[in-house]
Amino acid sequence: MRYVIVLLWLLVLISCQPVSTRSSLEKVVDDGVLKIGTMFGRTTFYHGSEAPRGFEFELAKGFASYLDVEVQIYPFYSYQALMKELEQGRIDVVAAGDAVPKDFGKQFKLGPVYQQVSHKLVFLQGQQRPRDIDDLTQPLVVVKGSSNEHLLEQLKDSHPGLNWKATDNKDTWELLDDVANGRLPYTLVDTNTLSLQRRQYPQLSIGFTVERLVPIAWLLNQQQDDSLRAAVIEYFGTIHQSGVFKALEDKYFGHVRDFNYVDTKVFLQAARLKLPDYAHWFKQYASDVDWRLLAAMSYQESHWKPDATSYTGVRGLMMLTRDTARELNIDSRTDAQSSIKGGAQYVSNLLARIPARIRRPDRLWMALAAYNIGMGHLEDARTLTQRQGGNPDLWVDVKRRLPQLEQKRYYKTTRYGFARGHEARQYVENIRRYYDSLIYLDENTRFLSAQAAPSS
Repeated sequence: MRYVIVLLWLLVLISCQPVSTRSSLEKVVDDGVLKIGTMFGRTTFYHGSEAPRGFEFELAKGFASYLDVEVQIYPFYSYQALMKELEQGRIDVVAAGDAVPKDFGKQFKLGPVYQQVSHKLVFLQGQQRPRDIDDLTQPLVVVKGSSNEHLLEQLKDSHPGLNWKATDNKDTWELLDDVANGRLPYTLVDTNTLSLQRRQYPQLSIGFTVERLVPIAWLLNQQQDDSLRAAVIEYFGTIHQSGVFKALEDKYFGHVRDFNYVDTKVFLQAARLKLPDYAHWFKQYASDVDWRLLAAMSYQESHWKPDATSYTGVRGLMMLTRDTARELNIDSRTDAQSSIKGGAQYVSNLLARIPARIRRPDRLWMALAAYNIGMGHLEDARTLTQRQGGNPDLWVDVKRRLPQLEQKRYYKTTRYGFARGHEARQYVENIRRYYDSLIYLDENTRFLSAQAAPSS
């Protein structure tokens, strides 16, 4: 049906243009290829352990599918090189995930605004906090060609003493690394990037907000007609209406925007000191899930303490109930290997019970919620979601209804009644944050490489 809509739009365009010229949308559809340029980065595009990942990458794939064409991703290291390719017509769309500078509306066609971010000045916790631009005593370093550089250009007139420089040798993630490790006094960063990077570097502190609520949008060539831009607008309208955009945004950013300095610091320390003792067993028994997700679950359950005991009677690294352990033939809940084995089996059982139509990662998050609150209560939350016009197959909709299981006017209408829904929602979001941190540590710091695997 979507392809039919595109064809009808093309027919309108053809009737209004000379036969010898092709519109920008016609060219993409006729050639069967959509060329999208982006920047390397955790919020845009990168090569994961199994496949390419990134918020902008998934949006780009979705748009190509919407047009029924192949997508070709062109990742760049330089903002200036990326924009030059767009201006010269060698790529169709720029999806850089960066805020749109104020002057870009004259240089490029803009797609619809789909996110807003703020620019923050960050510094190393423990150092003297700058509260405004006039407090900066050392040069401010930003990425060349980024929205941060454009912002500083705009501030020059009002702050003639502003001292800054732009680099093309490092990206924003590296500059944040430099700040976190005391090699750089401060830098500018958007709130999307900061939310993710503080999971690895909780010592990054915010000095002040430089600019609030700056739009993020795709860019298109200024010289081309509006047909491809119109298709971009229709695409974003479609995914907003269907809930796809909401679910995708939650997947990448929904769980990291709430930041707890102490919790993050304690977790990172435990990951380096405690996790190596158990990583071998997480890897051995994880089947349906990433071993790092299983490890993140265990930290949320017990902080990786094999003899942990809850007031509810659950015990061990994976906090198994006595009945669950009996069903899984686990003799000792406080034996680390047995607990991990049982927890992994139980997660697999829950995943198998989630309706097959629910795709990952939503089915993963729902299985985690069921691990905490029980499958019956999860189904009650999904029922409430459907009653209220939400999508019971999207975690982003279901998690909004979980706390309603604590409110009588809602839980009295459900099959299983009262449940600690707020706790279950927080449980899943915590695990997702820990999981993100473990992925980063495992893939970038080799924090397990020096540890010997325990004997089984």
